[in-house]
Amino acid sequence: QVRLVESGGGSVQAGGSLRLSCVADASMYSGANSLGWFRQAPGKEREGVAVIYTRGETTYYADSVKGRFTISLDNALNTVYLQMDNLHSGDTAKYYCVASERWLDWRRWSRSHEYDTWGQGTQVTVSS
Repeated sequence: QVRLVESGGGSVQAGGSLRLSCVADASMYSGANSLGWFRQAPGKEREGVAVIYTRGETTYYADSVKGRFTISLDNALNTVYLQMDNLHSGDTAKYYCVASERWLDWRRWSRSHEYDTWGQGTQVTVSS
């Protein structure tokens, strides 16, 4: 049963933009308190990119993406977005949508084991 479905990945030149979308099924979305994005590049560890609370809309970002990426919600569509601007080659990775029933604060949000559900991932490739 697929509960998180990502889309919007692709190839882009450095300096360009992409918007990732993640649609959750209704029960997943209503039960999640933290929705976010992780990424993993070949040969590297999985990295937390951003998270948003489904109520209150508190957000946290990795230092590497602050000022360039924006996470947001559309509650009517059960969707979480990741707007990525000014992309560079270091952003090349597979991006995963994640959900947790817990409120993950600034100490916990970037720990992958805190998330109960993961999407299949969408590839983002940035060429210089």
